[in-house]
Amino acid sequence: MKQALLIIAKQGFQDMELNGTRDGLVNAGFEIILGSSEAGPCYGKLGGTEESSISLKDVQVGEYDCIAFIGGPGASQFFDDPEALRIAHETVRSNKPLGAICIAPIILAKAKVLDGKKATVWDSEGEQQKTIEKYGAQYTGDSVTVDGLIVTANGPSAAEEFGRTLATL
Repeated sequence: MKQALLIIAKQGFQDMELNGTRDGLVNAGFEIILGSSEAGPCYGKLGGTEESSISLKDVQVGEYDCIAFIGGPGASQFFDDPEALRIAHETVRSNKPLGAICIAPIILAKAKVLDGKKATVWDSEGEQQKTIEKYGAQYTGDSVTVDGLIVTANGPSAAEEFGRTLATL
């Protein structure tokens, strides 16, 4: 069975984005593994609780068929996290599908894997768009954007499409 690693924040992941992305992948036959800064309980901004089974430092990219970062306010903890940036880099180097939704495309931008790529991001005041463009991304403003094996999405309403799109790559 194909495996997808979904990376969520310990505190403040976006519940609807996780659920929609997971549904899209599960319906396409993927088994879901949740990862975070450390293994254990994770708390969604809308009150959900999930169990992370793997710490980012223990992630071996080669064990997964695709990897995605889930958004929500807590995702900002990964913007400068060396392990999150390593995972983004290694996923691209391994020619595996890599995704990020909501504000999480900033993680990909800071990992320098969006340089010259089309991407979208949750953008309430233009700040996130400026950030990904600063790192070389071409902002599309679409709900879901695919460029090669990288999929970005802009928020909860795009989550299921994001998951389905990741599954097709």
